[in-house]
Amino acid sequence: MGQGFIDLRDLEILVLDEADRMLDMGFVRDIKRIVAVLPRDRQTLLFSATMPNSITELAGSLLRDPAKVEVTPPSSTVDRIRQVVMFVDPEQKKDALLLLLESPKVVRVVVFTLMKHEANKVAEFLNKNGITAEAIHGNKSQGARERAMSGFRSGSVKVLVATDIAARGIDVDEVSHVFNYDLPNIPESYVHRIGRTARAGREGWAISFCDPEQRAWLKDIERTIGKTVPVVRDHPYHSDAAEHSTQRPPVLGGGRGRGGGQNRGGPNRGGGRSGGNGGGGGGGNRRPRGTRRVA
Repeated sequence: MGQGFIDLRDLEILVLDEADRMLDMGFVRDIKRIVAVLPRDRQTLLFSATMPNSITELAGSLLRDPAKVEVTPPSSTVDRIRQVVMFVDPEQKKDALLLLLESPKVVRVVVFTLMKHEANKVAEFLNKNGITAEAIHGNKSQGARERAMSGFRSGSVKVLVATDIAARGIDVDEVSHVFNYDLPNIPESYVHRIGRTARAGREGWAISFCDPEQRAWLKDIERTIGKTVPVVRDHPYHSDAAEHSTQRPPVLGGGRGRGGGQNRGGPNRGGGRSGGNGGGGGGGNRRPRGTRRVA
């Protein structure tokens, strides 16, 4: 458009899909630049999985007297998901994840991270420790994402490590567990994340790691879903510091929330190598006896 290769003066319909993710990725200025050269007499359709204040404000600037249609997913899906939270210090999240993934009850998994580089690091760590994993995010080519999804569907890849933007394309009925390696800074995203499990009448697990910086986000999530997420403390990586943290969360682009703007069947491995609390307030860097890690 900036080079004059496209003429939008006769455009009749503008469609903005995944608007919340566009804002998260910093595209709001580009959207407004495009809209500024469009005919005023047009139809505009805006779709968004979540409606934070930033989306409401964007809609108000683009739409005139709009009709609003809300589609709410059946609550029965969430009711079939067993949700728990584990308070873990950031430097111990990888070890805690590895411990849980080694259970035979954890079959097909989606792990969510906030950042693309963190998704890459987690996938690399898991592969080095014998668990097949692929990262999918906006920096991956379409071909790489398709290969990762194909491996995940076939079962040759056990774990998909994804950011919120990439996860919109994950539609696999057999996902047994969702892990929130990082909590989302937008509470509604939590509901969309955990909805990747318990599909087609199945039950599923949603296990979240909460570190000290993300404690306020957990409170926002609990207010949004209308209930307290049960805490699992019987594991080697429990952090009292994270559980009782009053830190302000980091400020992320497009985010919101306080300060920001976001048995294995369960987490104790069904009585496997839980090993107690490992040191109360985070336990330092000590690893439980019998576990392994390749850095």
